[in-house]
Amino acid sequence: MPQSGFYAKVRRGLPALVGQWLRLGQADTDRLALILAETARVAKLGDPEATPSGATLVAWSEPDAGDAIPLWAARTATFLLVQMPARPVPESDDEACAWAYCWLRNRDFDGFEAAERALPEHLHQPLAAALKAAWTDRQGLRLV
Repeated sequence: MPQSGFYAKVRRGLPALVGQWLRLGQADTDRLALILAETARVAKLGDPEATPSGATLVAWSEPDAGDAIPLWAARTATFLLVQMPARPVPESDDEACAWAYCWLRNRDFDGFEAAERALPEHLHQPLAAALKAAWTDRQGLRLV
């Protein structure tokens, strides 16, 4: 995966990431938007100026919405999905890049191996290539 195309893959994968939160979250869209925003604030994954509406969350899950999705929303969706008992996994290479990018943005890791070890077991294989690309991107200081 060339370094120059990694962030483009991340942006293309963000709507699917948000879409997984919408599909797997057990509430209506307005409640899921509230949970996302409040979790971002409490877990210090971002500071949304306002809580988005459910309609906004649905719009963010549309395939062409990648550039409209704020990073706090993607980081928080990743945070929540990783903890779900349903053990969701990314469904495409682009979505895997979005998950890996957010994984590295959500925590500080001393090295690639530490970031990989910290992943839940069910995500090791689905994120293997994407996590390597995200780490390479991070070393290029684009994740800072």
